[in-house]
Amino acid sequence: MHSRRVLGRMAVLACVATIYVAPTAQSQVEVAASAAFLEGPTSDRAGNVYFSDIVNQRILKLDTSGMVSVFRERSNVANGLLIDPQGRLIACEGAEFERPGVKLRGTPRVTRTNLETGAIEVLADSYAGRPLVGPNDVTIDSRGRYYFTELYGGNVYRIDAPGQVVRILEAPAVRSPNGIQISPDDRTLYVVESGRGANDRREIRAFDLAADGTVSNPRTHYNFYPGRSADGLSIDVEGNLYASAGLNELRGTSETLDTKTGVYVISPAGRLLRFIPIGEDLISNNGFGGPDMKTLYVTAGKTLFKVRTDVAGLPR
Repeated sequence: MHSRRVLGRMAVLACVATIYVAPTAQSQVEVAASAAFLEGPTSDRAGNVYFSDIVNQRILKLDTSGMVSVFRERSNVANGLLIDPQGRLIACEGAEFERPGVKLRGTPRVTRTNLETGAIEVLADSYAGRPLVGPNDVTIDSRGRYYFTELYGGNVYRIDAPGQVVRILEAPAVRSPNGIQISPDDRTLYVVESGRGANDRREIRAFDLAADGTVSNPRTHYNFYPGRSADGLSIDVEGNLYASAGLNELRGTSETLDTKTGVYVISPAGRLLRFIPIGEDLISNNGFGGPDMKTLYVTAGKTLFKVRTDVAGLPR
């Protein structure tokens, strides 16, 4: 009964709580839902939005009427999410999560859930006979292959089929891989480097992506240093990246406040096109949804925001 009251209050926020107008945009940034620490927003074909409530170990669902419900309890510290073209929910699970007063760890794995039945299939839980360290975020190419990062493991993997896992990047090519995306033409893989140390990368790295799923030609696509790097990424049909990045308050690392908290829209050429400010630390991720895929959902701390965009998002 208590959980129903909490979810009802979040639904009211979704209906009435306008936060501010982004100064570089024509549309308003609004609160869509609120919980503890949110991550990984993704949308199904009907327009329902799924997102991770990490601290409470739940996957929540925001339906098209603005009501929030629990899609999955005991989510195994689920983080990055993705709805694939077949309408199944892909989840990165089990990575260590630590905040003041909270320390969580589950069973590291990537799963695929049937949204109608709730049946969960494990796609990956090991590589070369060793358990995964902790999947963080995930994307997909047009051939249906999944790609996921391990922030603390320093690895990027490709899943060709359930149980068929290939490591495509490791240190020193990547060290703190976080958000991940693939260009609309499947020719470029983007990986966020989210290091906090003074000598760590804080940038979006680009790699040439071959038809066989291998990568080459590493390079800096967009640099956030010395500010806080991006976390999650989404991409639109024109190939522009939407990077959730920045800090409004220092957090005891070498990261500065040079990168303000918000969504950075970055062109395929690596040029900043637009900045959408978000008035809450700590921004984590974003993903497109809505009937026309022109609503960007942004997770930041305890809040799910939404903002309209001019270009439709790519469901990756």
